[in-house]
Amino acid sequence: MTKTINGIQVPQRADLVGSFLRPADLSDANRDEYVARLVQKQKELGYTLLTDGEFNRTFWHLDFFWGFGGVTHETGGDVAFNGETARLDRVYLKGKLTAQPHPFIEAYKRLKQLEDASHIAKLTVPSPAQFFQQLTVPQNFLATKAVYPSTDDLIRDIAALYQDFIRQFYAAGGRYLQLDDCTWGAVVGDAASQRYQNLNCNLDFVKDQLLRVNNLALEGRPADLVVATHICRGNYHSTWFNSGAYDSVADWVFARENVDVLYLEYDDERSGGFEPLLKVSPDKHVVLGLITTKRPELEDEDTVIARIDEAAKYIPLERLSLSPQCGFASCAIGNKLTEEQQWAKLQLVKHIAERVWG
Repeated sequence: MTKTINGIQVPQRADLVGSFLRPADLSDANRDEYVARLVQKQKELGYTLLTDGEFNRTFWHLDFFWGFGGVTHETGGDVAFNGETARLDRVYLKGKLTAQPHPFIEAYKRLKQLEDASHIAKLTVPSPAQFFQQLTVPQNFLATKAVYPSTDDLIRDIAALYQDFIRQFYAAGGRYLQLDDCTWGAVVGDAASQRYQNLNCNLDFVKDQLLRVNNLALEGRPADLVVATHICRGNYHSTWFNSGAYDSVADWVFARENVDVLYLEYDDERSGGFEPLLKVSPDKHVVLGLITTKRPELEDEDTVIARIDEAAKYIPLERLSLSPQCGFASCAIGNKLTEEQQWAKLQLVKHIAERVWG
């Protein structure tokens, strides 16, 4: 359901996921200047929840992980997407996980300085389940087991890291945290059993683990901290990682994950239908990602509104909002559209939201 931060109702009817196309000459020297311009543009378009575009990272998830003690990284970790190989760093353990001051907090503090009475700075980070998956994928499984023979101990330490990070975020003034999570999108579809064979052949057991690490990480969070999660099936250079409807994971993430807001990917037929929305617990708000960030062509407004009406058969319209299905640059390489096309997508979201909700 909607909540209030500093007198502002969240989430907004027109929303966005987080990442933006990187300027070609982005560097450490000019990053703050470009973030300020980006924030101003978001304000001009009428968006309330502001992000820094993830300009401080190369990858939407990996940079965050190596901000924890016990984690190291190196180049050379490729992942197969649909028709393209994602060039990702390898991230793995060099010892037990330990909490420490996280560099993302300093980046968030700079973003927060651009807040005002009408806007809220939100931070997007990968979910605890995403970190758990990173450490248990086949190429990391044996190394992780050498440090953590017990999967339960690994889950507990990941949760403890995130609890500490949430404390750091809250102390920095953060009140809206978004957990980006591709694990639920990876555990659906025909290839899911093979993907998680190291953990357990029973996918329901795997889902239990993903839900457990996410919820354990959120235990003890402040009551006035809004936590959202973005459920994605992968987005790299306008390609996708996995396909499959939400039906087989709805009883876990929709019904029982202890978050306030669900950002859901619904931009094409790979996402399935809206029937799983029946499983969304009554304390959650849903942001429908009906506008694709993978292609520059603008969606037809009436078609999008018809889809919102269809979703409203399963969850009340007042518990729905609209957004793009993902960010525009999950990794620094960005998606295959221009900056102008990026802004046109967000203008479309805003206009449709005004037509539907007023």
